[in-house]
Amino acid sequence: MTHPTGRLSDVVHQRHRLGILAIADEAARVEFTYLHDVLELTRGNLNRHLAVLEEAGLIVLEKGYDGRRPKTWIVITGEGRAALSAELTALEELIRRHGRERGAAPPPVHPSTG
Repeated sequence: MTHPTGRLSDVVHQRHRLGILAIADEAARVEFTYLHDVLELTRGNLNRHLAVLEEAGLIVLEKGYDGRRPKTWIVITGEGRAALSAELTALEELIRRHGRERGAAPPPVHPSTG
């Protein structure tokens, strides 16, 4: 039996990348400047996180124009949605394990095989 933390993804779990995926999952696509503002990242840091997610196949970047202004939009892929879902499932399991009522016995570290 794997501990829930063993199922956390090194790519997804970093807080800014988790934020990018969560925000992108909430919308059809999200504009670079919006992520820059809401996640309070420098453009360079945001670009680096986007590159990691893009290299992993979790997002695609769409470049275009809004009028005459160049824009970059971020779109989560099916693989990105699956990775986000797996990450949230592992976090939910971790919360369940530690969300027990006070005084309750903690779950066994090494379950007895009988």
